[in-house]
Amino acid sequence: MRNITLSADESIIEAARARAREERTTLNEQFRAWLATYAQTRGRMDHYDAVMQELRGKLKVGRSLSRETMNER
Repeated sequence: MRNITLSADESIIEAARARAREERTTLNEQFRAWLATYAQTRGRMDHYDAVMQELRGKLKVGRSLSRETMNER
């Protein structure tokens, strides 16, 4: 595992550490989880775009929906 160095305001770091303690974890563990999610976001969006491109023109909706119909709850 590689190390990285980050800079942030001291008060933000202390607040983040306090929250991590409340959640029974560490700031390092929380950052690793965030970094993994951040890194995977592009891949998920690329996959979504590929699926949407593949489906384009293959699906048909039975009827046109009005704005009022689409916004009904």
